[in-house]
Amino acid sequence: MGENATYIEAGNCVGKKKISQTGIKVNCNGGEKPTFGSHNMGIINKVQYTSVDDMFSGDSLSECNLFSGKWVFDNTSYPLYKEKECKFMSDQLACNKFGREDLSYQNWRWQPHHCDLPRFNATRLLERLRNKRMVFVGDSLNRGQWVSMVCLLDSSIQDPNLKFMNYNGSNLISFKAVGYNASIEFYWAPLLVESNSDDPVNHKLPERIVRSQSIEKHARFWTDADILVFNSYLWWRRPHIKVLWGSFEDKNGIYKEVEMLRSYEMALKTWSDWLEIQVDRAKTQLFFISMSPTHERAEEWGASNDQNCYNETKLITKEGYAEYRKEGHPSTYRKQWETLSEEQLSNPSSYSDCIHWCLPGVPDVWNELLYAYIFRQ
Repeated sequence: MGENATYIEAGNCVGKKKISQTGIKVNCNGGEKPTFGSHNMGIINKVQYTSVDDMFSGDSLSECNLFSGKWVFDNTSYPLYKEKECKFMSDQLACNKFGREDLSYQNWRWQPHHCDLPRFNATRLLERLRNKRMVFVGDSLNRGQWVSMVCLLDSSIQDPNLKFMNYNGSNLISFKAVGYNASIEFYWAPLLVESNSDDPVNHKLPERIVRSQSIEKHARFWTDADILVFNSYLWWRRPHIKVLWGSFEDKNGIYKEVEMLRSYEMALKTWSDWLEIQVDRAKTQLFFISMSPTHERAEEWGASNDQNCYNETKLITKEGYAEYRKEGHPSTYRKQWETLSEEQLSNPSSYSDCIHWCLPGVPDVWNELLYAYIFRQ
């Protein structure tokens, strides 16, 4: 699977238990699985964009798989916004601010094979979100996509008095577009269900514990949302997860080490059961985003075994390898929250971030895809 996260309309999966063996890819409609990315790449100077209305008229959607395509270099129309002009940019993702000089990672556009991806129109989306809430729920990758969405919308609101960020002291952060009474929010819940990693700041713990049957602590913040965008992947990347039956305050709670895929399946069932009961599908659009690739092992694309995405500035062109965008990660070009040791400084690969994505960059394409599917209905 390529860099563009797979969008699943989660409501189609509720109650059907169509989780794959990976626990990641979901295909509830029996259709073709997305093949995000062909081997081909191209360079262009001029682009014609399709309108959303044309994109989803007639049978165009059924005839076109938006997830099968190629990366096209386009330094005329991209990036869709400037890093330094987005006042809500995250220092975790602001690669140019922290020293990256090669900015070509900002100029790659996703081109489906058999149609054009609709051009992102911030004003139109804000109109769609008038008097509504759009909530991203999940881990730091979903937070990155939320920051991307905020920057995409921010650029269309010129008056600084008509936009602001609200931090309410909990897991919820909200961008408010005052003129539209629209709220675009992020809620930190890296495992979706309740866990000991739920603090949005202090969550680096040696042992990961989940209450796989408990989601209400988080979900009460999303119940009235009009668009929900979920993800959960990074925090499950270990062989086993400790599952708690009982509360964290209960001294008699039962703990058990559970194989990762099984514990993930348990959490997703709790999540989907909650959607089935609590969410009004006539009101709320639901999306689940699968994992995006990391580039932590350079041997995967034929480079040195002891390297990762550090110093990478070009896409991968290895035959048969779909996860091209190794150059799109922050690497060392981000704020370091902890003081680096001399040993780390002598080996930049050791602290390179090859998981998250620079902005502007790959997450903007995820939001272009999300934009297309929001207007599909």
